[in-house]
Amino acid sequence: MTVIDCSEYSAHLLGLTTRLPRVPRQDLYGFLDAAHEAAADLPEDLGAALDDFNAGGNNAGYLLLRGLPVEHDDDLPDTPTSTPAPVDRPLQRMEAMLGIVGRRLGLHTGYRELRSGSVYHDVYPSPGAHHLSSETSETLLEFHTEMAYHVLQPNYVMLACSRADHERKAATLVSSIRRALPLIPDEVRSHLYERPMPCCVDVAFRGGVEDPGAIANVRPFYGDPQDPLLGYDRELLAPREPADVEAVSVLSKALDEVTESVRLTPGDMVIIDNFRTTHARTPFSPRWDGKDRWLHRVYIRTDRGGQLSGGERAGDVVDFSPRR
Repeated sequence: MTVIDCSEYSAHLLGLTTRLPRVPRQDLYGFLDAAHEAAADLPEDLGAALDDFNAGGNNAGYLLLRGLPVEHDDDLPDTPTSTPAPVDRPLQRMEAMLGIVGRRLGLHTGYRELRSGSVYHDVYPSPGAHHLSSETSETLLEFHTEMAYHVLQPNYVMLACSRADHERKAATLVSSIRRALPLIPDEVRSHLYERPMPCCVDVAFRGGVEDPGAIANVRPFYGDPQDPLLGYDRELLAPREPADVEAVSVLSKALDEVTESVRLTPGDMVIIDNFRTTHARTPFSPRWDGKDRWLHRVYIRTDRGGQLSGGERAGDVVDFSPRR
């Protein structure tokens, strides 16, 4: 199962949102604790689908929830133009859904160097944004496993849509290693498995240095050799050895062949398995009229892959530690 129509649960879900504090950023820990309680009362079928996805993922590498409760466009404020969001901004329905669904899966996490350490991110177009930033719009945001270079890489990237782009052209692209693996020859799989390769990091994690070079090492395949996890970034992974360059090229072609396109509309949420996929975003044309595309993003850690050591809470902010 990849797509779940939640419209039949709309009244139930809307009721759950009313149990949450109305100004989440004033006490984010308290807000996420309340979301955890609400998550236990999700509709049974929806909760079971989330639990199944959390336990073993799926072949597509993502789960798309459609028909979640969302405000009418006229009831939304203008699309943001700055970050982080004001502490006193009232809760929006898609933020509430990210809280509840995210707490069913794991722990919301902020990254200190990214977006001022905020846990909830507004994703919106920004003129002159760096080409590696989610705030780009008119260029392709290239395929990447989110923070593949970070020891505390999130398990899930969750994107929820309050407002689509005007022409509804923007698409989130997802490529799953489970679908790409059969296209990769055995000898290339073996080469990529547990093979550390130099990797640069996103601007936010460079400590103010314009180009610190490849300060991390990322293994393209790791974990179970028959069902490997994926570490991949088309812009930042920087293999040096010719055999590594060739193997990554084969991997890239395989990932391209299995790409799926997800166009988010208001009331949609996509949950991306960040250990088994790479994702991108196609270009779109903003109008700068206060009604441009507006997504909300959170990162979720779980007890897999060394992400948690014990005692963590939803809402924690973690420091950067590069993979070696």
